Amino acid sequence: MMEKTAIGRPENKMGVMPIHKLLLSMSIPMVISMLVQAAYNIVDSIFVAQISESALTAVSLAFPVQSLMIGVGVGTGVGLNAFLSKSLGEKNFGNVNRSALNGILLSWISCAVFMFIGAFLSPIFFRSQTNNPEIAQFGREYLSVVCVFSYGMFNQIIFERLLMSTGRTLYSMISQIAGAVTNIILDPIMIFGLLGFPRLGVMGAAIATVVGQTFGACVALYFNLRINREIKFSLRGFRPSLSIMGRIYSVGLPSILLGSLGSIMIYVLNRLLISFTATAVAVFGVYFKLQSFVFMPIFALNNGMVPIVAYNYGAKKKDRIIKTVKLSLAYATGIMLLGMAIFQIFPGALLRQFNATPEMLALGIPALRLISSHFIFAAFCIISLSVFQALGNGAESLIVAVSRQLILLLPIAWLLSLTGSVDAIWWTFPITEFVTLILCAFMMRRVYLRKIRDM
Repeated sequence: MMEKTAIGRPENKMGVMPIHKLLLSMSIPMVISMLVQAAYNIVDSIFVAQISESALTAVSLAFPVQSLMIGVGVGTGVGLNAFLSKSLGEKNFGNVNRSALNGILLSWISCAVFMFIGAFLSPIFFRSQTNNPEIAQFGREYLSVVCVFSYGMFNQIIFERLLMSTGRTLYSMISQIAGAVTNIILDPIMIFGLLGFPRLGVMGAAIATVVGQTFGACVALYFNLRINREIKFSLRGFRPSLSIMGRIYSVGLPSILLGSLGSIMIYVLNRLLISFTATAVAVFGVYFKLQSFVFMPIFALNNGMVPIVAYNYGAKKKDRIIKTVKLSLAYATGIMLLGMAIFQIFPGALLRQFNATPEMLALGIPALRLISSHFIFAAFCIISLSVFQALGNGAESLIVAVSRQLILLLPIAWLLSLTGSVDAIWWTFPITEFVTLILCAFMMRRVYLRKIRDM
């Protein structure tokens, strides 16, 4: 029989279902949907690579801004997710509704900022990276469309996070798959001009992306309005709350900064790599597309884990928190070991999917093997950051993110670039991730002693 709260409402499954079953039930739908997302990212680049290596390089150069958009959207969603799930655990249903509406407003404000960037700043961004007019033109076409029509992406992320916050990950999966499949179908049609459509090249890839995101957002909104009964989407009496926005960003800001730092990292590394050869940028871009197939399941696992930890932290159920974190670490480590094995054994086969030239293969095979060696360290780091966020410890996430991206990764990459060998730069990732692992372990122990041990 389902447990009841003190006010007669049934207890949410995050407080009563066995942890192993709960984590799998909330994560597996997200794993499936994110694998589809990763597949569409890869397919997108595979189609773009058929145009030319310059087109692939241009999309790779645009990736820092795309990464930043995703980081802002997901970071806002993470903060909303943790605060809303904690409010559910505390049975504070008024905060549940207010946090949902304030989170949506924050997402729309973020969207407006990137629409401005896409409309007016894309040419400046590409001029700062390359003097190749073909690459710059491809890049401007792609980035302008993706930014100006980013409302689809931001709405899709925030509405899916609302579904996750109340444990309805199955419906979040359906909306993500709907958007991704739409993108995959439209990619060849828009890029190569099939079925009577004009051949749009790189711009066609961008259009397919935003149409897919918009459709996914519409599906997620429909599920929220019809199925997500724990949130009341009523604007009657709604006023923006700086207090709630502050609490959302107190947890979400580290994720946003992490995404921002990741964008800076990619931007700086692209500039370092292009000083050697544009092919190195293409290789790095392909790596990021491929590694998403390994990392996405772990991010999906995090999406299932965060509301469980946050809910049980609000409900003060220590044993459920600890078991959730241990299981998440075990699954993440297994996924990373499998991914690392694939990169080590089949790097050439992976690169050939992107129409790799002999030069790209010669450069890319050792690169994929070197970079992927950090996967095993990254598993613990990724789970740790999500635990910090779920418990409201935004400062710890921020310290780790800044240390990894600014204090460690970029200086190490710059020092290795001084060797004059592009191959040396790939060592940046395993070195950085190992040091970050040590820092995360220290932070995790401190958070446990302060917040969990004596619960």
